[in-house]
Order: sequence, then C-alpha cells, then structure tokens
Amino acid sequence: MRKPLGIGIVGGGFVSRFHIRSFEAIRDADVLGVVSRRLETAQEAAALARALDVGEAKAYPTVTEMVADPAIDAIWICSPNYTRIEVMEEIVAAVKSGQGELVGVACEKPLARSVAEARRMVELVREIDVLDGYLENQLFTPGVERAKHIVWSRGAELTGAPYLARAAEEHSGPHMPWFWSGELQGGGVINDMMCHSVEAGRFLLTAPDAPRESLTPVSVNCYANCLKWQQPRYAEQLRAASDGMNDYLKKPSEDYARALVEFRDVDGNPRVVETTTSWCFVGAGLRITMEMLGPEYSMSLSTLDAGPKVFFSREVKGDTGEDLVEKQNAETGTMPVVADEEAEYGYVGENRYMVRAFRDGVRPWENFEDGAKVTELLMAAYMSAERGETIYLPHPELSTFVPAVARGEWNPRGA
Repeated sequence: MRKPLGIGIVGGGFVSRFHIRSFEAIRDADVLGVVSRRLETAQEAAALARALDVGEAKAYPTVTEMVADPAIDAIWICSPNYTRIEVMEEIVAAVKSGQGELVGVACEKPLARSVAEARRMVELVREIDVLDGYLENQLFTPGVERAKHIVWSRGAELTGAPYLARAAEEHSGPHMPWFWSGELQGGGVINDMMCHSVEAGRFLLTAPDAPRESLTPVSVNCYANCLKWQQPRYAEQLRAASDGMNDYLKKPSEDYARALVEFRDVDGNPRVVETTTSWCFVGAGLRITMEMLGPEYSMSLSTLDAGPKVFFSREVKGDTGEDLVEKQNAETGTMPVVADEEAEYGYVGENRYMVRAFRDGVRPWENFEDGAKVTELLMAAYMSAERGETIYLPHPELSTFVPAVARGEWNPRGA
C-alpha cells in the first residue's frame, strides 16, 4: 500500500482531537472522516482536521457509511467505552456484507470493560481478517522509548535484567460525565487509567527483542477507594456538572487505586509492576511518572518535569483553560508547560507506528490481544480490591466477572 492511509475516526471528543492533532507530525496518512453520536461533534472534529491540514475530513452520519467510502482504509475507534462492541460489530457487518474494505482497525484504550467484552473484540476483528492495533499511547512516549533502550542496552546488558517497574498516572478527574459513571465507563480510575500503567510496566520489563509473552502474569493485588469525590461537597459538584447523572453518594467509582502485578520471566524469575492511579490529585495538571530498577541502575521520568516553567502572579487574571498542560488546575503561580502534549504523551509515536504497520501489511506488536491481556489484569485488580485478597492467575472466574462498580453496586462508605 503506497498511497496515504485514509483514516476514519469513530468519536469526535477529547481523545479523538488529541489523535487528530498528532497527525500534523505523521506522513503517509490523511484523516478523511469522523463519526460521532452527535453530528455536530463530528463536524467540529472534521473541521479541526481540515484546519490543521491533516486531511480533507468530513463528517459521516454512520460508521457503516464511513467504512463504505473507498477513501477510508482504516478505522480508529475512539468512542466511549460503552460503545466499543457496538462500533466493532457495525464495522464487521459493513465489511462482511461487502459495503466496504479495510486494511486495519485500531482501538483506543481500554479495549473493553470486561474480559468477556475484550474477547468479543478479538473475535470480531478476526472475523474480517484485518490488521488490529491497540492504541496505548504511553508505550510510545519519547522518554519511555529512549529510557528503555538505554537501560536495556547498557545497564541490563552488563549487570542483568530490570526486576521492578513503577508507573503512575494522576490528575483531578475526567472531562466528560460518562467517564465518572462506573456503569458506562466500566469502572473508575482502574479501568480508565491503570490500563496505561500496567501495560507501561509490562513493556518496560520486557526485553526489547523478546516477544510480549516472555512475561507471564501470576498474581494481582489491589486496593481501591473513593477518597475525594464521595465527600458531600465534591459529590455535589459532580452531580451538578452531570445534570444529576452521577450521584457519588449512592453510586461512586474508585478515584484512587494501587496495584501490584507479579510476572515471571522465561527463567522463572519474578518481575514486579507497581501502579498507582488517581482522580484526586491536585497539582499543576496531568502527572505521569515511571521508574525502572535493576541490579546496578535505575530510570525515572515525570511529564511535569520536562520543558519550560512559567510564573504568573495573582494580578494576572484571565480565562481558565488547559493551554499549559492537560487537566490544568491553576492559572497563577509556577506551572510547568508541556509544549507538545501529543508528542510527549505518545500519540504521535503510536499513530506513526500504526500507520506504518497498516501500510506495510504487518500486524502491530501492540494489538487487540494485548488489549485483552490488559483487561484481564484490570479485572483481576477489581476482584482483588473487592475481596481483599491476592488473585492468582489464571483465575477461572475472570471470564464472567463484572466489577461491582461497573454494576452500580459498589459503595465503600455504605451510604
């Protein structure tokens, strides 16, 4: 495939626009279509693509009509979690009925809300024999890629493989009301953000040339709670912001979680991933941190430590926004500036890689199977937190397990 890859995006919201902006730095691909639950949202996202000159995108009324357009070669699924199965089924139906042809389908994290849903996504993509990619941006951040290369080529080569990775993502909470709903999103911070951390940790501990299966998960231990947003003051803020949709006094989602995932390498050695994730962090904005430890070396990074910093006194009064960093929590004081969030957070790297893989006819090394494995680890984390015990893998109940928070039945304060 030598012509530019024609991309259609399902979803026109926050993460879709991150993807669209990232294509300014990517060759051999054009964003040509957008579908959203609201046509107006799709039109706005398509207009953004045209304004950035990343493709002559237009809004389509349905996924089927976008797939049917011969200009569309691949689909990026970036719609809300609770729509993923429905979207994938529509894609499959359109291709199997001969209405359109595709080279590949890429899906934004998380792949699904349960192990059963994740396996269904894998089954569906196999039905139409297209390439599949799992969009886990943190694996493609420049700092992670470079640090992993240096650690493995120098430290590990001389003194032994790393044995511990730590990964954390923290901010003050999601943008859209559905993210806060356990029943729609599939949970709280575990499903929303720990999906990043467990996969980033697994990636860092996997040797560069080794297959992803070289690390086998053996156990998960997790603690979860709703520390901030179930307090009456903040619960009322959520209720008001969602027009009553989210009542955290009755149906909260976890806003804090910590998990320990133990793996074994091919020689039986333990490899450990520690993760922390939170919607109750109040700081400059979105904070992603990672560490990797080995026999004679260590590595660390933080997205809030890179780039310039600015200071505004209290006399600088203006509109609020997120022009300095995603999830910006202040307009005065000393604040870091993430100059190129699309690149810093890995969207440029992951989309460049997916485009090249699809154009070359090669299945991405980060694919739906990896998304399903991440989902299994997340469900084990929920099960561990609910039962207060370590979950050993493989666990026979995970295939049908749905977390209490996703059923609307979890309430740590019993209100």
